[in-house]
Amino acid sequence: MKIKPYLLLVSGLYLTVLTTLAQTNSIKKTPNLQEATPESVGMSSERLKRIDVLLENAVKDKMIPGATAIICRNGKIVYYKGFGNSDSPGGKVMKKDDIFRIASMSKAITSTAIMMLWEEGKFFLDDPVSKFIPEFKNPVVLDKFYMKDSTYSTRPAGKEITIRHLLTHTSGLGYGVIDGDESFKAIYKKAGIVDLFTTEPVKIGDNIKKLAKLPLHNVPGDKYVYSEGLDVLGYLVEVVSGMTFDEFLKKRIFEPLGMNDTYFYLPDSKASRLVKVQTKKDEQWVHFSDTFYDIDYPAKGAKAFYSGGAGLSSTALDYALFLNMYVNGGEINGKRLLSRTTITSIMSNQVGELLGGEKADKGYGLAFGLLTSAGQGKGGQGSIGSFDWGGYFNTSYFADPKEKVIGVIMKQTQKVGGDITSGMFRQLVMQSIDD
Repeated sequence: MKIKPYLLLVSGLYLTVLTTLAQTNSIKKTPNLQEATPESVGMSSERLKRIDVLLENAVKDKMIPGATAIICRNGKIVYYKGFGNSDSPGGKVMKKDDIFRIASMSKAITSTAIMMLWEEGKFFLDDPVSKFIPEFKNPVVLDKFYMKDSTYSTRPAGKEITIRHLLTHTSGLGYGVIDGDESFKAIYKKAGIVDLFTTEPVKIGDNIKKLAKLPLHNVPGDKYVYSEGLDVLGYLVEVVSGMTFDEFLKKRIFEPLGMNDTYFYLPDSKASRLVKVQTKKDEQWVHFSDTFYDIDYPAKGAKAFYSGGAGLSSTALDYALFLNMYVNGGEINGKRLLSRTTITSIMSNQVGELLGGEKADKGYGLAFGLLTSAGQGKGGQGSIGSFDWGGYFNTSYFADPKEKVIGVIMKQTQKVGGDITSGMFRQLVMQSIDD
């Protein structure tokens, strides 16, 4: 059947309009983060010094080699410091603007990109992802697995994976090398699936198409299983937008927010600011090398793989800029990245009883973990609806929209036990409110 010329014209105009409206101005014009005294926004300088003590002692006691931390309230930076060393064997002192591999903290940025495209009318959240990536059509669930030779049998899932499933870790996909199920570790390894990141010349599209052919943990929507769903969504951004994923993030999120130090791969001029991943050996800090990934990531290699689930590197300040956009209802500097109404949806629990419902400390929305009333009641975590997450290399963040408080703490360690600094940092931020 031939499509009439006028329909092609209308379709073309429609897509042009959506593209033109991709970056919109706002009737609001809120300044980006600026430094201010704690007291000017209802926080106590004296109480914030408890965080100095926490992190200085953690470095002295070799709980961590170093850290940077930033605290913001009401759009003001009230605390921004570095502690310890970014490279203990190399004798490099930690600077507050040093760059960290943020791993799974990339997920919220990828989710934001998806929701921006959703706002443009590119898809419904309950559309099957196979509508855009056909390889996901007719998914199957793992039935039996034979560890001896990594063979397996499957059964039809009977349900398609939707975009919402991917956003909420309910798609049934696994996570390969960090999966909790040894069967999926073996299946993903045998299939050559790239987990997290690589220095090899691999494209996310090729990786995702291989992933789509593998069995699922469960029927989509039935369980919450932490997964590579955000990597799939990174590729979906490319398919729907017509831009490479890194270009989309740069143009649509990083540049409007002033996130000048956030990249998949660092330019040579900034590679020296990348903090070393460290671990302890004989009570001394050493470079971590016992790992499945290339330790030169993300400063070297092919620089071709854009992992939506774990691939970005950033600074504490840049990530605070990103969180501040959410706390401010989607607008910064007169640019609206997301509607306030969209953020309300993002911050709504999407997983029902899969994480325990009202009795659980946390739920999960379309981009973040969400604090429940039970979590609030335990103390030190913030108000109901506070959102948070962390990363594989010991980075973490939280934000409390009610109190308009943001906290980010960045470290780079692996296989180090006894580090309480992330949880205690959040507790000490909240006790610093004095209004």
